[in-house]
Amino acid sequence: MYSNIPDTGQKRIIIAGGGFAGLKLASKLNGSDFQVVLLDRNNYHQFQPLFYQVATAGLEPSAISFPLRKIFQHSNNTIIRVTEIVSVNPELQEVVTHLGNIHFDYLVLAMGADTNFFGMKHISGFAIPMKSVSEALTLRNQILQNFEDALVCNDQDEIARLLTIVVVGGGPTGVEVSGTLAEMKKQILPKDYPELDFSLMHIHLIEAGSRLLRGMTQQSSEKATSYLETLGVKVRMNAQVSDYDGKVVSIHDGTHIKAGTLVWAAGIIGSHIEGLSSDVYVRGNRIKVDRFNRVEGYSTIYALGDLAFMKELDYPNGHPQMAQPAIQQAKLLAKNLKRLEKNESQTEFTYFNKGSMATIGRNLAVVDLPFISFQGFFAWLTWMFVHLMAIVGVKNRLLIFINWFWNYITYDQSLRLIIKPYKKNILN
Repeated sequence: MYSNIPDTGQKRIIIAGGGFAGLKLASKLNGSDFQVVLLDRNNYHQFQPLFYQVATAGLEPSAISFPLRKIFQHSNNTIIRVTEIVSVNPELQEVVTHLGNIHFDYLVLAMGADTNFFGMKHISGFAIPMKSVSEALTLRNQILQNFEDALVCNDQDEIARLLTIVVVGGGPTGVEVSGTLAEMKKQILPKDYPELDFSLMHIHLIEAGSRLLRGMTQQSSEKATSYLETLGVKVRMNAQVSDYDGKVVSIHDGTHIKAGTLVWAAGIIGSHIEGLSSDVYVRGNRIKVDRFNRVEGYSTIYALGDLAFMKELDYPNGHPQMAQPAIQQAKLLAKNLKRLEKNESQTEFTYFNKGSMATIGRNLAVVDLPFISFQGFFAWLTWMFVHLMAIVGVKNRLLIFINWFWNYITYDQSLRLIIKPYKKNILN
């Protein structure tokens, strides 16, 4: 079965994934001589760095999501389909999707990465990751529902368990969600739940490595740790979570933490693509590519962003799996594909590290730029400005700015809603 994609006579580029890399590539090819087919499991682009704010009731899901069709509604060469790639047939130059087979002249794999539970089935069943808007909403629902359940519970130990949250992973996501939860504990939740004893609520941040924010400088790492501990977060390094049964978190050293919520921000793994040689995969299911982002052994298949494993002199273990490498790779690939069609020489990719940052709480952030590192209030303003400008759509930027401004002046968040999916009753 072939999908209903019109044949325009143009060379067809299939882009699998509407994340940072896929969206940037499609935007840069807009108006070109190619037919661009953008495939994604959702009909919207998600701004992943702010998932934690949806999870902690700071932003609405719509504020960090943008419809793909709206972005390309004036494009005459971009086609969007909501589906997923099942497999690739490199010989026939086709992808198999749930909508049928689609022929390609060039295929770009930009599906990003999913949560890596490292084979721990109990954790995958009970922990909540944050790799999508729906998962962020699930986390928000669970945290708030646990507070509602604690109100009607008479067992102090069970109340303490319901209120306790364990965050696994000391990267930006883990640090940011821990800091926000700690601020909610101090400023917001006691007003909503005055009947609860908040001395029973504990927030634990568990990191397997020797420090937080390993991709940042030692100074920023230490400052972030200090900020979190000041906010009341119990930070624990060199500790690995081994199990979670929905009630008790088990640590490798034999210690246990009773917790109602386990947030998993400890690792990611690339999507495995059926049809590609097993030789192209490296650790974490990343796909080996050359300096032009071509998949090793394939002349018409490319991989971008989190999925791509590209070696550079300064990055022998591949680029960091963040937004900037993905965006930069996509920009260059768009230029190279156009040059390729004109038989012009292509340019090798070189990653320019613009820096990294993380926010811990109100007026608290850490920023590492190529030429300077700084922390505190100015770093927090810098973080806000950079993320605000990166959001797709003027309306979304305005909504986020209004939410942030309101939260800042009122010490409050107005989105503490438990929104559960509708379950239809089927009568036998």
